[in-house]
Amino acid sequence: MIEIDEEIPVPAPPERVWEVVSDPGAVVSCISGAELGASHEDGSFDGTLVVKFGAVRVRFGARVALDLDEPEREGRLSAKGRDGQGATRFSAHATFRVVPDPAAGGSRVRVTGQVSLAGKLASLIEAGAGAVVSRMTKDFSAELVRKCAGDAAAEPPARPSLWARLRDWWQRIIHKRQNEQSEVRSGQAE
Repeated sequence: MIEIDEEIPVPAPPERVWEVVSDPGAVVSCISGAELGASHEDGSFDGTLVVKFGAVRVRFGARVALDLDEPEREGRLSAKGRDGQGATRFSAHATFRVVPDPAAGGSRVRVTGQVSLAGKLASLIEAGAGAVVSRMTKDFSAELVRKCAGDAAAEPPARPSLWARLRDWWQRIIHKRQNEQSEVRSGQAE
């Protein structure tokens, strides 16, 4: 069994953090290798996650149910599925809650849960789970902070193309030479 017990500081108001963590599409976009699939009439949805355990990549497919308590800013997630080869089955249950963090001027997301595994790859996955959960939490946290910061921080400024940089460089050289020639002419006139 894999235990999850994480607390993620987010420098954004609880309302904004809840807006992101209560939206499955937004959460999935914070998780590298995750994809959101079809929604079902009962409110559940399909999802996939590719996880790297050392040299082994495992693709899991799952049916995910999400129960949200908006006034409490708390959610419960449950998922059942298996890896792409059908050798390993899993079930997961997690609870997450967004709370204000006045000392840091933002919020904290508290996540607790368990993942139960059965099948061929269970021992390999459990052996590497600590490092994988740590890496995924770090990556998820960074993306969550970026998303909660809003659209301005969502996209880094685009780097100018090579041609634009060359053009700017050339214009600076020409401008510098024109200034030097202008200074020489004004020196001769005196």
